[in-house]
Formats: sequence, C-alpha cells, structure tokens
Amino acid sequence: MRSFSALSLSLLGVCLTALGPSPGQAQEWTRFRGPNGTGLSDATTLPLKWTEKDYHWKVALPGGGHSSPVLWGDKVFVTSGDTGAPKTILSCLKASDGGTLWTREFQSKHHNMNGLNSYATPTPAVDAQRVYLCWVTPERFNVAALDHDGKEVWRRDLGPFVSQHGHGASPIVFEDLVVLPNDQDGRSFLIALEAATGKTRWLTERRSVKAAYSTPCVFQREGGPAELIFTSMAHGVTSVDPQTGKVNWEVAGAFPKRVVSSPLAAAGLIFGQCGEAGSGMHVSAIRPDPKSPEIAAKEAYKITRTPPYVPTPVAKGDLVFLWGDSGTVTCIRAATGEEVWREKVGGQFYGSPVCVNGRLYCISAKGEVVVLAAADKYELLARNPLGEPSQATPAVSGGRMYLRTYSHLISIGGAR
Repeated sequence: MRSFSALSLSLLGVCLTALGPSPGQAQEWTRFRGPNGTGLSDATTLPLKWTEKDYHWKVALPGGGHSSPVLWGDKVFVTSGDTGAPKTILSCLKASDGGTLWTREFQSKHHNMNGLNSYATPTPAVDAQRVYLCWVTPERFNVAALDHDGKEVWRRDLGPFVSQHGHGASPIVFEDLVVLPNDQDGRSFLIALEAATGKTRWLTERRSVKAAYSTPCVFQREGGPAELIFTSMAHGVTSVDPQTGKVNWEVAGAFPKRVVSSPLAAAGLIFGQCGEAGSGMHVSAIRPDPKSPEIAAKEAYKITRTPPYVPTPVAKGDLVFLWGDSGTVTCIRAATGEEVWREKVGGQFYGSPVCVNGRLYCISAKGEVVVLAAADKYELLARNPLGEPSQATPAVSGGRMYLRTYSHLISIGGAR
C-alpha cells in the first residue's frame, strides 16, 4: 500500500473564475496539486539541480506526515502528526523566511491504519479567508475551518469513518463551498459545506465498497456548467452538480479495484486509475459527451501497461505523463492513449508529479526529487536528494517550490 496524499487537471473548457488563475498568472496554491489539482505552474525561477546550500530555508515541523503544503500570499499551511499523543497539528509559516506564525493542535486517538499512512495525510485547502482541514478516528470524521490568524471559525463531525487503511482524501474549495468525498467502508457520501459557516449545503449518499482516497476536481465543457468529478471503486467516475449535489452522470464499473489517485481531465477526457497491493491495474480514459452534462459518458480507452496506482498523472499540452509507483514513467497522447515513450527512472513513489515550466518534478519515497523533461522525448534532467523520506507532492507559488519531507519543509527557487 502507500500514502493517500495523492489526487486532477482541467485543460479544456476551463472556467477561470471557478477554477482559479491559469498557471501563467501569479497563483495561489490552494489545494492538493494547486489550482484545480492541475499540478501545473509556469514559474521560471526554479533550479534544475540544487544542494542544501541553495535552499531559502529548511524548517523542522512539529511532527511527521504525508500531506502537501498549501499557500495563500506569504502564508504556508501544512499539517503534521504526533503518533505518541496522537494528534494532528496545523502549522502556519511565513513563506518568505519559514518562520512559524502559529500552530494549532487537534486531538485524535490511536486507531488502525496502513503502515504507510499517517495522522497528517490529507492536504488542507485554503481560500482568502480561511484554511480547511480534516482528520478522522473510527468514531469521527472531523472537518474544521480556521481564519488566517489561527482562530477556529467552525468545526463539524460528519460521523464515523470506517477503513482498514485510515483516511487520506483531501477537501477542496469551490466558490463558497468546501467539498469533501467520504467514500469509506461504512456509510459513504459526498458533502458540500458552506465555507463561512460549516453548514451542510448538500449531501449525496453513496454505496460503500472499499474506501477511496481520491480528491475531486472540477470539469467544464465549453459553454457548459461546472461539474465536480469524483472517482471510487464503488461508483467509478461520477459527475455531480456543485450547486445541488445531484448526479449528472456516472460510469460505474470503471474501477474494479481500490481508487487512491485523483481524477485528471485533459483533451476532453477524464483519467482515473485503480489498483491493489501496491500495484496499478489500469488507467481509464473516460469521454463525457462534449455538449450535454446529462448524457452518460463512456470509456474511450484503457492503459494497462505499467499503470500507476497512487501518483496522480499530470498533463502538458496534448501529452499525459503516468508516473508509476515503482518508478516507470509513461508518456501518452491524451486523445488516443498512444504510447510515446516509457522509461524506468527507478525508486518508489507515493507523491504525485507536478509540471513546472516544461519540467516534471516528483519526490521518491526515499526523498529524491527526480526531474524529467515534460516532452515527447524522454530526458532525465536531474536527481536531487532531500536527505529524508517523503510521500508528499510539491507545491509551487510565488516563483518558489515547497518540498515536504516526512518531518521538514523546504523552500527553493525564486530570488534569494
């Protein structure tokens, strides 16, 4: 198995207001893999190779974990976990120098989880007013909102969370809503909470098969309304109306095994994947009807050769890069699934790649940042050791990259 901090991309028909700024603009990194989960940035100030002397700063976190940092302005928000207490800790750091502005602790309790999971696996989400995080025990699925000064605004208990492997899916913010998937072994549902108050706007019941660890994204057809996209073993790929929670369409049976990575949209397709026992089974490319959100989508093709299980793919132009758990990276044509190249970079990967200025960055489990060219020809550009294991995904904001190892946070790039 592996960490569940994994998660999505909308390149065609994107509504910039709903989905956030384009990668070329100054952007906030508000959720797992940035605006709408794209993992894309056009920052031009990141180094290709570096050593510790090139860091802006490296700070020790108050505990360990696998979540990724999120940013708003000069504030970095990141969670960590204390396995001894146990508890989840939210830290707010100053992006410019790494100084701690505040920390808040949320008590948990010891419970069974996969050995590669942690008390701080879900990535928080942030907007201009608040930061949102979740943590679970078998008895409680907790969601809380804090303002940027660390004052708790609201907290919700969504009921029990049942899973042999623990929790890992991350919240997202859509307009004035905090959206959370709750696909577990017990009662499952999708829920949207009012960001300002925590009150339930809508709740959509789901079947329960195996807990899923997928973080949703937003998909939009040209001229059409926004759709929330969820993936799970129980429901396959699901499109939901973000205003009402009504299911637009569903491709059931797309994933006969557990879903951990998050959906990715590119070239008018939605990509999802499944697997078990640490190995991917297949990547499915789902084609929604190009015009009507109420006409069921269908599967366009499958990728079965060395598919990833945990890392979420990333797209650049008409190419999609599938970064496999065991270090095999495959480049395909998004529209057709044609394999362009496939190479083994080595290592084990639980975090997902990001694409910055035409380069792919992905952190291996042993803590090595592997850099590849995001191109139709394979090119290994660099390997940069971080000195500590990692299961997290990089964040990019303000021309800098933020790299989370198990117990440290590192800032590189930009002006020094």
